[in-house]
Formats: sequence, structure tokens, C-alpha cells
Amino acid sequence: MENNKISVGLDIGTTKIVAMIGRKNEYGKAEILGIGKSKSLGVHRGVVNNITQTIQSIQQAVQEAEAEAGLKIEDVTVGIAGQHIRSLQHSDYITRANSEVVIDEEDIDQLINQVHKLVMLPGEEIIHVLPQEYKIDGQPEIKEPIGMYGGRLEANFHVVVGQVSSIRNIGRCVKSSGLELEGITLEPLASANAVLSQEEKEAGVALIDIGGGTTDLAVFKDGIIRHTAVIPFGGNVVTEDIKEGCSIIEKQAELLKIKFGSAWPGENKDNEIVSIPGLRGREPKEITLKNLSKIIHARVVEIVEQVYVEIKNYGHEEQKKKLIAGIVLTGGGSQLKHLKQLVEYITGMDTRIGYPNEHLAGDSDDDIASPLFATAVGLVMDGLKRQERKRVEKEVEEMELAMEEHSEEHAAQEERIQQPKKERKSFLDKLTERVKDFLDNAE
Repeated sequence: MENNKISVGLDIGTTKIVAMIGRKNEYGKAEILGIGKSKSLGVHRGVVNNITQTIQSIQQAVQEAEAEAGLKIEDVTVGIAGQHIRSLQHSDYITRANSEVVIDEEDIDQLINQVHKLVMLPGEEIIHVLPQEYKIDGQPEIKEPIGMYGGRLEANFHVVVGQVSSIRNIGRCVKSSGLELEGITLEPLASANAVLSQEEKEAGVALIDIGGGTTDLAVFKDGIIRHTAVIPFGGNVVTEDIKEGCSIIEKQAELLKIKFGSAWPGENKDNEIVSIPGLRGREPKEITLKNLSKIIHARVVEIVEQVYVEIKNYGHEEQKKKLIAGIVLTGGGSQLKHLKQLVEYITGMDTRIGYPNEHLAGDSDDDIASPLFATAVGLVMDGLKRQERKRVEKEVEEMELAMEEHSEEHAAQEERIQQPKKERKSFLDKLTERVKDFLDNAE
């Protein structure tokens, strides 16, 4: 198998690091060839705080994925999140030198590059510049300006910004693990690509990815990303609260949350009790499930309310910005029992759990289609898209080269046969010539 046909997503999370190898099958779906998972030791709230431990965790995950797929990994697409991520709206325009020529890719690149030159706060860097709607000569709400005429090209942009040092640290960890960085993608965007359908993005939807250390939000409307945010706490704070509230160790708290946890305290009866083995020679502890649910409920409500504030910041209460498809929950934290009902109760919006099976090949393992791996699947898809773009660009370059060589061969013959090509005249030039002719003849 050609190595350039495969893509590797590396999700560096707070609780786990996932390396996922995938390729496109004949139906255009992502086929997962191998997956490796390791405990994340050097990351806190999405930010690397111990380079050595992070490198070890990455290497372990990569080796596992390589063993399963029987392939050697070289390039990876890395997800970036963390509390340092913020986003802003920005409008910019360019005035085109010749409005008689249709707008092409170069004009849009020029406009995007102009946004990349925005002056950020010290220590910040632009990660993504995502065009929303375009305006041509004042005509608003244009989704695809390529091929249209116009002198002034304007656009609204969603700009995602992060700390330079955090981005560089992730790059350093990847490089030191013996891998090449193929691209960096914002994790909420990767998760959104994996679990949302195009209809949902058109209708308006908020994706909430509840991870271990952070909760990521991405809001879409009319098929365009409108708002992103990273809230600096996730499933880990729930585990921490259980640990403190029940006076048990973290490992036990995590198991309790996964096996018996519920976001809705009314579900459990008062007499439901779970017994936990005591530490070395101590008596076992008995914990009522009602208490456990109360602890989880209090913290989950806080997380959901924080996210809801961000959805309100986007302005979903306005009629034009209404999110018809409601909320999609994904990430490991979304597997908590009765979370869907709690989110619907707090926000009053339709909610579903998002599984990344929308773009996966039909015979994929059920484990891979778990919300836990939504970001990793999204990163694999992102890498495949990037490769497709590079392949198309390469083909275009090769065609242009071939055409140039071909034209050079025939240049001598053409010079004898053809007259020199006239420069393409604009409509105004032709009009001016006609007026001159008319005046000459009138004299």
C-alpha cells in the first residue's frame, strides 16, 4: 500500500493520546487501519506541561497503531485545544487591479493572507482563518465568489487564535517522537467534521465535545462555522469532585463515574449502595448512588451552563441565528448516563449524542465509532482532505509544465504561422477606440 494514501490523526488529550491511521476506501469513506491509545501524562487542560512524559505517551500510542496496521507512521495531523484558544470575528477586503477578470483562487488566497497579517496580542498566533460570507462590490451573502466579476472583494472571517508557546510545544513533542507535523487542526472543528451531517450544519447546530480536561464548542449555521470556544474543564473535574466528596482514590472515582454515574439525581433510589474496597487493610466504603449522582449533577450543570453562555454569546436567540438542529454531544464525557436529558432540560434545545460513524467505512469496529474517538476520526479525515488538495495541486502543476514544454516546442512554428497575439482589451478600451474612430471620421 502506498504510504502517501494514508493519513494519521494524533489527538493529544488531557486523559488520553490517540493515534489513528486511516485511508479512503473506494466509496470515499474513511477506513481505519490501526488505532493506538495511551494514558496522557504530560498534558493539563489541553496544554502540554511536561514535554518528556508527553513524548513517551505519543510514542506508545503511535507504536500501538503501527503494530495494528502493519505500517510505519511518518506524518501526522495534530489536534489543538486548550484554555488558551480564543476566536474572533473579523472583516477584510481587497481591491482587485482588474475587475474585468473573474475572481479566482489567488484573490481569495490574497484576502486570507491579509487576515493572517493581523496584529495579535503578544505571544499569540493565528491558527485558522475561516471565511464565512463574501461580498462583491457591496452585494452581500455570496457563498462562492470564484468565477464572478467584481472590483472589491470583501469577507467576514472567523479567526481562531492560540498561544505561540503552546503550539510550539506540541510541535516539539511531535518532532521529538520522530514524526513530521503535516498539519494542525482545531479539535472542535475536527470533531464537528466527524460527527455532524451537512444538513445539521445548514440548519444550525452546536457541537459540544466534552473531553477530559476541556469542553470544546463549535457552532455552525448555514453550513458555515460561526463560533468556537474552549471551556477549561471537562470530565476530570467531575472525577475530582467524586474523589473529594467520597474520600476515595482517583482510579476508584473514575470507575464509579463510568459504571454507576448519572447526571440526573432523581433516577437513583435512596437504598442503592455501592461498596468500594478500602485501602490496604482498611474497611470497605459504602457510597449511596443518590449521593454520587448529586455530586456529578452539580458539576455537570456548571459545565453545561458555561457552554450555554457561549451559545448565547453567538446569539442563538435571534430568529436569523436560531440553531434548528439543536445540540450534538460528543467526546468521552458525553457517555455519562442521562446527560442528554440534562442538557435538554437546561438549554431547552433538541440534543443527541454524536457518533463518528457518519464518514466511516461500513465495516468499521464499533469501538472506533465511539464518541471517545470523534476527534481522532476528524483528524484522519482532515489529513485525507489535505492530501487530496496537495494531489490536485501537483496534477495542475504537472499539466502546466507539460503545456509549457509543449508550447515551447511549437513556438517557432507558431511564430511563422500566427501573428502576434493581441492583448485582451477591456470593454472600456474598446469603447474609447470606437469614440476616437468616430471623432476622426467626423473631422
